[in-house]
Amino acid sequence: MTQANGRTIDVTLVQRLIEAQFPQWADDLISPVETSGTDNAIFRLGEDLAVRLPRVEWAIGQVEKEQQWLPRLAPHLPLPIPAPIAIGQPGEGYPWHWSVYRWLEGENAITGRIDNPDQAATSLAQFVAAMQRIDTAGGPAPGPHNSGRGVPLAMRDQAVRSAISSTRNLLDTDKAAAVWEAALQAPVWEGAGVWLHGDLHPGNLLVAQGELSAVIDFGTLGVGDPACDLMVAWTLLPAESRSVFRAALPADDATWARGRGWALSFGLLAYAYYHDKNPVLAHISRRTIDEVLAEHGGDR
Repeated sequence: MTQANGRTIDVTLVQRLIEAQFPQWADDLISPVETSGTDNAIFRLGEDLAVRLPRVEWAIGQVEKEQQWLPRLAPHLPLPIPAPIAIGQPGEGYPWHWSVYRWLEGENAITGRIDNPDQAATSLAQFVAAMQRIDTAGGPAPGPHNSGRGVPLAMRDQAVRSAISSTRNLLDTDKAAAVWEAALQAPVWEGAGVWLHGDLHPGNLLVAQGELSAVIDFGTLGVGDPACDLMVAWTLLPAESRSVFRAALPADDATWARGRGWALSFGLLAYAYYHDKNPVLAHISRRTIDEVLAEHGGDR
């Protein structure tokens, strides 16, 4: 159970929204889906569908963005992504638009076991490379709608330094500051922006039968610096599989260095905010920080 503008988002609310707006699914069983995410509440609808409702105001723009762009991106990608099939209207006391998607099978990679990390590294590299090849005409530039994913790293400097300061008693902040400084020295991206998922970490990847099976939650979708999506090398992959990921990508040394900076930025900002609020996201972000700091001085 969660809240949106003081309105409880639960099975009863979803049932009423479905009955009022999509009566063809009114008899389908509705059940909540446990998620560590903070932006949306998710419910399974029957066997084949999922309902996703923003639960915070900053996430409401994700509905229209995913409805518009995911069907255009999906045919070009080597892994399944969410397929929106209907958009719901505000109603029954719920204030915002919401979406119905096809259900994607699998556990998220927080709990789902990946049997072959090198194979996962190759699959992720193919996914990222495919995203980068898609025509970006009309695509949204990075900004508040996607938490600035894809902007030049220097635009995140103040926020990252604040996160480092706030975690001084929790991790090696001197080392974190040194690694962040190194990332800022990497040449900036001067090419055209590319499509970015923007939030590639275990909570947004599905695993089925030991293999990556889907990429979900495109709320930070945008067009920007390709280094942003390289952060998955540190948010998910073990150190020994990073070279596999890198070899399968069209990423030069500067982009790889910025990717490491993006991973550290993600880890620090998320850990500073979630370390005492959301144990799952705190674990993901702390692991990311530890992976980046462990290779400081190397180039894995």
